[in-house]
Amino acid sequence: MSEQNPFLTIYQTPHQTVPFNLIKVEHYEPAMREGMKREEDEINAIINNPEEPTFQNTIEALDRSGQLLENVTTVFGNLMSADTNDDMEAIAEKMIPILTEHSNNITLNDRLFQRIKTVYTQRESLNLNAEQLMLLEKTYDGFIRNGANLSEEDKQTFRKLNAEMGMLTLQFSQNLLKETHNYEMEISKEQLDGVPDNIIESFAENAKERGKEGYIVTLDAPSYGPFMKYEKDRELRKEIYMAYSTRCTHDNEFNNQEIVKKLINTRLALAQLLGYPTFADYVLKKRMAENKENVYRLLRQLLDAYLPKAKEEVAKVESVAKEQEGKEFKLMPWDWAFYSNILKNKEYQLNDEELRPYFELSQVKKGVFGLATRLYGITFKENKDIPVFNKDVTAYEVYDKDGQYLAVLYVDFFPRKGKHAGAWETGYKEQWIENGINSRPHASLTMNFTKPTADKPALLTFGEVETFLHEFGHSLHSMFANTTYASLSGTNVYWDFVELPSQFMENFAYEKEFLNTFARHYKTGEPIPDELIQKIKNTANYNIAYACIRQLSFGFLDMAWYTHTTPFTENIMEYEKSIGDKTRLLPKVEGTCMTVQFSHIMAGGYAAGYYSYKWAEVLDADAFSLFKEKGIFNQEVATSFRENILSKGGTEPPMVLYKRFRGQAPSINALLRRNGIIK
Repeated sequence: MSEQNPFLTIYQTPHQTVPFNLIKVEHYEPAMREGMKREEDEINAIINNPEEPTFQNTIEALDRSGQLLENVTTVFGNLMSADTNDDMEAIAEKMIPILTEHSNNITLNDRLFQRIKTVYTQRESLNLNAEQLMLLEKTYDGFIRNGANLSEEDKQTFRKLNAEMGMLTLQFSQNLLKETHNYEMEISKEQLDGVPDNIIESFAENAKERGKEGYIVTLDAPSYGPFMKYEKDRELRKEIYMAYSTRCTHDNEFNNQEIVKKLINTRLALAQLLGYPTFADYVLKKRMAENKENVYRLLRQLLDAYLPKAKEEVAKVESVAKEQEGKEFKLMPWDWAFYSNILKNKEYQLNDEELRPYFELSQVKKGVFGLATRLYGITFKENKDIPVFNKDVTAYEVYDKDGQYLAVLYVDFFPRKGKHAGAWETGYKEQWIENGINSRPHASLTMNFTKPTADKPALLTFGEVETFLHEFGHSLHSMFANTTYASLSGTNVYWDFVELPSQFMENFAYEKEFLNTFARHYKTGEPIPDELIQKIKNTANYNIAYACIRQLSFGFLDMAWYTHTTPFTENIMEYEKSIGDKTRLLPKVEGTCMTVQFSHIMAGGYAAGYYSYKWAEVLDADAFSLFKEKGIFNQEVATSFRENILSKGGTEPPMVLYKRFRGQAPSINALLRRNGIIK
């Protein structure tokens, strides 16, 4: 087996990267089973150790265990999002209950927990450093939160609930992916009135990929977004809006309504089994926010601050629509992108398509990588000998300012069949230090950017440039990791802290000094004109309040689902509508439903955590204000940000790390100032 299965050998690749070129679908299950067997042996060795429990022989040994299983499930899990197929989904359905049971067998093992508890009760006298103490507390709390203190009967209930959650999140994701990719709108060129040529070309590419003539609009972001922004035919906009916004509501096998009910109620049952009144109480115990009252306080503060301006923004867009369509015109959700774009062009004389020629992907990549070089001294070198999982993927070696190897970075830019929508950063290997050797991480960026066409390279929207910077910020958090333990490394931080490094990077998109380093016209090589940069800066807060209220609506919806104290039995669509009333700026459309396609809070780890984006936005505005004060490329400030935030992972409480960098607690005022809400 070990000769045939690449997972079961030492990788003979640069930096021991994953040998994607050798991995076949049939390798996953046997490797997972072997990984579980090895981890069981490692756990048994800890339990049966005749020596008294110590930090080293129990806590550290546990943290180092399960490496093979971690390798296999990391690759499999990442590709389930980035490059899946029916065979992999069948393996997931088969193996997720088995993997969940294996995990439960560890966290519910009483003999193991007793050893952990023994070390934990002695923690005051062990002379542990801050990182060791954090690992000990995280391990102990993790076992408690996963049922270690329950009775035997309740442990069985916990196992059942955990297994159900695993299957429900998988079904939710699979249904959404299939619903998204099952839709296509075949359209004639004559119907694409108002749509820029490069977007029309991308629709032609969509058709070509499907072996068809003509033009196809899909529900993928690079297709759906521009269509809604530029298509003049209101009925066509409505048609694709309805297709997008009713995914997983239809009377077919992809309907997520019952799955959502089961997920919410299963999470509630699990939280209450562990002694928490709601799932939100359970989640927030391990967040910077600490409790639901603090989350609601932030959401309401922002709602009060931004709602008046948001209503003004909507009124202005509607007035533009009425100028064109008549006084009786009623602005609907499928009109928003179209008419707000018209108003933006009118007020700022800036059309997003004007910017695309200056944001050719290879140049943007140079700019983003170059920013990291300027701030931190790191450099990037493509290595074609590193295997990749898809031909669209490029692998880079990353070197530190002293020339030492720092990390591997994979980048994957374009949509394809089998790839989930959106953008995310993940990793194929964490960083850790063992026996004096600093084992460096392998990070990965996954996006769904505008693809190249037959006669044009990939030309990004400004929003896609921001997305690149955002996800790249996550990768810096991973690549700069410098901790002893993998479980505290990189992005293994409190969920409402993890978005700080990513959202912080978005600030640079509005800075002339940064844009001038890479933005060149893809044909002429001319630098982006100063007047266009000024327009970008002028539009930074265009409809900013509307965007904030939209995010708050998601935050309130998330908290509403997970602050239930009794099982949910009502109609999902009606309940969602009642929750959205306080943040609704446009009419509610019957038949649409956000919840059944809200991957973040149902299947993506953001359950009772969507507020994190706004929480981290407060932090990022406050952090970047220091760069604005000292200079956006100030290496002294950048070094402090790296040393106090990016390299520390989850080794200390996030507020301690933040104050060490900033010298003070964050204030909401920096965000309000940046957004023009206060002076």
